Amino acid sequence: MGSTAAEVSTEHIQALAQGIRKRVLQHTLTNNGGYMSQACSAAELLSTLYADILHLPPVSAPLLPEAFAGTPAPGGINRRTGAIFHGGVSAEHDRLIVSPAHYALVVYAALIEMGRLDENALDSFNKDGSTVEMIGAEHSPGFETTTGSLAQALSHAIGIALARRTKKDSGKTWVFMSDGEFQEGQTWEALHAANHYSLDSLRIIVDVNRAQVDGPMDSVMVIEPLEEKIANFGWDVRKVDGHDIDAIRLAGNDSSSRPMAILCYTDPSRGLPILQERYPVLHYLRFKSSDEQAQYQAAYEEMSR
Repeated sequence: MGSTAAEVSTEHIQALAQGIRKRVLQHTLTNNGGYMSQACSAAELLSTLYADILHLPPVSAPLLPEAFAGTPAPGGINRRTGAIFHGGVSAEHDRLIVSPAHYALVVYAALIEMGRLDENALDSFNKDGSTVEMIGAEHSPGFETTTGSLAQALSHAIGIALARRTKKDSGKTWVFMSDGEFQEGQTWEALHAANHYSLDSLRIIVDVNRAQVDGPMDSVMVIEPLEEKIANFGWDVRKVDGHDIDAIRLAGNDSSSRPMAILCYTDPSRGLPILQERYPVLHYLRFKSSDEQAQYQAAYEEMSR
């Protein structure tokens, strides 16, 4: 979108964020399972990114994903990517590489809210032959690459940014990451490489929700002080409240002569306080009983008022 503050109000972006949470909760209620905490933590981040920060080509209408065509083969056969939902790939526009593939449902919800993905696309979520996968791959809506094991997307994006610089593309290359990726050595090698090549067109935006599949981040491996560590690799680092839309858009629309990281510190139960009752394990929500599901249904109805 790449809109200016005058074009998109903070209130509109907040409404998009609320829409993301509602869609993911509705899906979770219908399917007895979903990555709900990721929607709670990343809703403002993604709504601000799509509605204000990213400069993407428009789509003429919300797109309905095609079925999986088969694995890629020589000659470009079956080589389709989810970049079409970002308006395709062009030299003057930004590109977004989604790294934490388990955020796929949240990304789909964001694309629906932005009018880029048909709202009926979730009807084929995680079904055989569908590209609307539970764990996003290169053919899934909004995904350009299969990021493999967590923490590979930044390396992909560095290659893409280097190629774009060679071609004199003017668009930026963005990577959406989760904080768990900073427990992986490849991330730190990639940070070093980006600084070495002076990739000032590279941006990362991180959901620092301090939660992972095994519980709180610092119970598995401490990554703080993250801002200081990334800065020591030569990056321009901005630390913001990940639910403060104005702070996110200010950082995201700023310029820099170095690779830039925006660390969005978030709450994995934001907007859905009942989720905090599951602390310390918030990674995936599957209802333990019909009573618990009824409580979340009531929370959904309250969220919809």
